[in-house]
Amino acid sequence: MSKIIVASMLLSTPALAQWQAGVAKADITPTESVPLAGYGGKTRMSQEIVHPIWLKAMALRDETGQTSVMVTADLVGLSDKMVDIIAANALEKYKIPRERLILNTSHNHSCPVTEDVLWIYYEFNDQERAAKDRYTQMVYQRYDEVIAAALKNLSPAEINFEYGLAGIAVNRRRSRGPETRAFGGQVDQDVPVLTIKSGGQLRGILFGYSCHTTALGGLSISGDYAGFAQIELEKQYPGSLAMFVQNCGGDANPLPRIRGNEAEAVKLTSMYGHILAESVKQVIAAPMKAITGPLKAIMGETELYLKPGLSLAELKKQLPGLSGMAKTEVEHQINQYQTLGAPPDRVKYPVQVWRFGSGFTFIALTGETVVDYSLKFKGLYGWNDTWVFGYNNDLLSYVPSLRVLKEGGYEGTSGMAEYGHRAPYTESVEKQISKKVAELVKKSRE
Repeated sequence: MSKIIVASMLLSTPALAQWQAGVAKADITPTESVPLAGYGGKTRMSQEIVHPIWLKAMALRDETGQTSVMVTADLVGLSDKMVDIIAANALEKYKIPRERLILNTSHNHSCPVTEDVLWIYYEFNDQERAAKDRYTQMVYQRYDEVIAAALKNLSPAEINFEYGLAGIAVNRRRSRGPETRAFGGQVDQDVPVLTIKSGGQLRGILFGYSCHTTALGGLSISGDYAGFAQIELEKQYPGSLAMFVQNCGGDANPLPRIRGNEAEAVKLTSMYGHILAESVKQVIAAPMKAITGPLKAIMGETELYLKPGLSLAELKKQLPGLSGMAKTEVEHQINQYQTLGAPPDRVKYPVQVWRFGSGFTFIALTGETVVDYSLKFKGLYGWNDTWVFGYNNDLLSYVPSLRVLKEGGYEGTSGMAEYGHRAPYTESVEKQISKKVAELVKKSRE
């Protein structure tokens, strides 16, 4: 039997409340040893559980009767296939249109592999693949259950928002070699916090941060620092549910990190979680701004263009000297030449915007967006009332800004093949995303 937990809303809120809200969580901790996600190379099989991992859902119904749902996950990411299955089920069973469903993942690297996410990374034997497939089916079921539970739990509520700060994130590009020390090293250390209360009682805490959840790198299951933060907050506020949203942490890590001593690494990761939770607690203890409705949800799509890749002849020439993930990357591109005529020259890029009432805005980007996008869009649309998060929809690739693309390095250039792409993005990447965001924000304000 699945473990679904709801935080029920008290009915003492005035009848004229603008919001109805519901929150729920579903346990997705594996019950057997499973392949671990996030790091390429030889398949890692889990050996222990540090703490449970979860799907968590927040359902909001505004005064117009429109219902919107956000689901957060202690997973490394979702694929197009997974998003399509989850969204189709939410529409068919719960009438949640695609633009009103945000699917965010923490990008946790201490979680199981699911479906075809980062498939180039792994080399499974039959038993490992079967364990991965069993776990994936359980995750699909839990997505259905947690959305249903949050919707069932809708009750009158008030919603508030404010920002805090936490100093965990370090721009990781500066730690990857002598030639990178001159990089700008930008980070976004804002901690956006949204609370749901009913009858004065705190029931839901949505909070975010722009930093990889990669403090741990061993063979254990956990939610990494974000998991520890959620645990701490739920202890501090009994009866509440804490949800972590990964923001634009594509080029940030929690540093320092410990590798090779799992016990010490867990202690350090727990400390990072407590720091983040403390920031959230300080926000909650201070005055917060009320968020009004209605909630206007807009979704659109642009295309990001890829530079020319290697020719078929060049790829075939490389192949004999390769092994492991590098070999799989080249084999994939050769297969695209043989089946499609050539590797695709572009990718689809969805963007979602939720505008609350006359001010507060969610901007939900796809893929591993670097911090420049968070800083840019908060600067354009309001530092105090704009929340920008990446890691939604398909775990498409690293999504560099123009600055990062020109600097090169893993997040800008060399990390593309492991996502199945032929080459880095062209220099139009930031312009294309910014243009689509501007279009959707404008529509949300009409």
